[in-house]
Amino acid sequence: MNTNLLNDEYYMRQALNEARIAYEKDEVPVGAIIVCKGRIIARAHNLTETLNDVTAHAEMQAITAAANILGGKYLTDCTLYVTLEPCPMCAGGLLWSQISTIIYGARDQKRGYSLFSPGILHPKTTIKGGVLEEECITLMKDFFKEKRK
Repeated sequence: MNTNLLNDEYYMRQALNEARIAYEKDEVPVGAIIVCKGRIIARAHNLTETLNDVTAHAEMQAITAAANILGGKYLTDCTLYVTLEPCPMCAGGLLWSQISTIIYGARDQKRGYSLFSPGILHPKTTIKGGVLEEECITLMKDFFKEKRK
């Protein structure tokens, strides 16, 4: 099996762990991690309800944490793993961070950046979707099904 795929699945499972933490906090279950040179340097999940802050998405939390660890605002040697395709706000933050790679699990068919501003990412950023997609979708569906009870 492809080593990159194994690594992508391993890191996406770490992001899924963050999403489960969000779920337990009654937050929309999105989790993110940032990897730099093979090391996880940031872990985050949605905190919009906890912080009463619409900008407290998992990706934004992860960008801030990674920048603090690296001591600079650019994430040029980093990869973001996130369980859901970033929204336009998060894609804008990722643009400014100049992150090298974005790997997401499930496509966001209502609020994903690719629907509204597909060209927003930095030209050197590579993107890949669909890693552990079914697990990411199932977690999200379970959360909203529980909300509708």
